[in-house]
Amino acid sequence: MIVITAPTGQIGGRLLDILLDETPAHEELRVVVRDPGKLPDAVRTHVDVVTGSHGDADVVDRACAGADAVFWLVPPDPWTPSMDAAYSGFTRPAAKAFTAHRIGHVVGVSALGRGTPVAGRAGHVTASLAMDDLIASTGVAYRALANPTFMDNLLSQAASIRDHGVFTGTVSADRRAPTAATRDIARAAADLLLDRSWTGTGEVPVLGPEDLSANDMAHIMSEVLGRPVRYERQSLDDFRAALTGRVGDALVEGYVDMMSAKEDGLDDGVRRTPDTSNPTTFRQWCEEVLKPVVQA
Repeated sequence: MIVITAPTGQIGGRLLDILLDETPAHEELRVVVRDPGKLPDAVRTHVDVVTGSHGDADVVDRACAGADAVFWLVPPDPWTPSMDAAYSGFTRPAAKAFTAHRIGHVVGVSALGRGTPVAGRAGHVTASLAMDDLIASTGVAYRALANPTFMDNLLSQAASIRDHGVFTGTVSADRRAPTAATRDIARAAADLLLDRSWTGTGEVPVLGPEDLSANDMAHIMSEVLGRPVRYERQSLDDFRAALTGRVGDALVEGYVDMMSAKEDGLDDGVRRTPDTSNPTTFRQWCEEVLKPVVQA
């Protein structure tokens, strides 16, 4: 049995679709979801559903009973009191359940940055790496999907791209870095969950197929959308001001610290190889995902 957390999100939802298609008949799928009504009817008939938050000790204990493997993704908590609470605090009940139920394999969604000089001051990423260490300490075979910025994050700026031809960020316009599609992250998770011959702990970098700058992305978006799109760099102070009031102070500082670390090389610590690269190009993602949303 494979347990899938966050099965209605961008990564978990796509992972669930893959596993429904590819999981052998002798293996079952179980999902942990706050609102089962968000699952398509066709999905609910093919999975075992545990209702509740996977940060709740009783819920995650029930979810792990009889399971062999777990896909672990920490959901965002806008009002978390600290980054440690958001990641390791949320995960501690699961870590106990992994041990109690002798879970063999866990695949977690994490981030690039381990081993870089800025890993200790990278907000969300620092907390995510600490969460990885917590899970690894349970003795399970663990693989952390080490991700860069998601291409899909641009969907939150679809209205600005459509109405003003502008997207914003805090990194230098010409700074090239990896970026990955959530579909490729889900695919990497599925590959690990379906072939559980691996042992020990480690990271699986998901770098996408190429390093791009914000200016590169603006050029590609312009070509795909058939209209000019440009990048505007925000200062970290403006970025902080835009977030303040929408989420709690801990999350604001976590984002600011992460973006500052990205400018200083947080995502540059893994060498690109065929094994760390993934198929979905930014152009393909724009054509298949961004363009339909912008034109809707």
